Amino acid sequence: MLSLCVFCGASSGHDHAYADAARAFGQSLAEHRIELVWGGGHVGLMGVVADAVHAHRGKSYGVIPEFMAERELAHPFATEMVVVDSMHTRKAAMAERAQGFVALPGGYGTMDELFEILTWAQLHIHHKPVGLLNVKGFFDPLLAFMRHMVSAGFVKQTQLDQLHVAESPEALIAAMHLHRAPEGDWLAKVSSAHG
Repeated sequence: MLSLCVFCGASSGHDHAYADAARAFGQSLAEHRIELVWGGGHVGLMGVVADAVHAHRGKSYGVIPEFMAERELAHPFATEMVVVDSMHTRKAAMAERAQGFVALPGGYGTMDELFEILTWAQLHIHHKPVGLLNVKGFFDPLLAFMRHMVSAGFVKQTQLDQLHVAESPEALIAAMHLHRAPEGDWLAKVSSAHG
């Protein structure tokens, strides 16, 4: 695995454990020689991850919309920074560059990015690993809701099983290295069932 896209907050949250975990994750990326692909910002957890990658001589690839770059939100030490025209273009560019995706604690934007990439996996648009760094149980309520979606019949257990969850950067990176894409095509099965 040569690159991981990280989704996380443009804020740092109220608990210093979130920033500590983001810093540790950035360090782990650098130590494993995995390029950070991220939204290009220097604020919040986004900035913490990128700072840690830079501090440990890792590589980073930022993708930031023009309106954010104009507000001087771009990280000054990115190995490579791409300025794009929109949030949609940003997400597509990050997805194309990355060989996997990890969500750290964050807000609406983080959840938007996470669920879009999970949806793309469900539709077999990509077969890349997706993981959650579950800092202090941050994602526990979300995981409970995802299990509820399975029990209600809207998500298959095999699809949920493809999501890697760990509490430490090292454990999560190790799990993602072992990722195997699911067999079969969910979309084809849905089409044939209604054909």
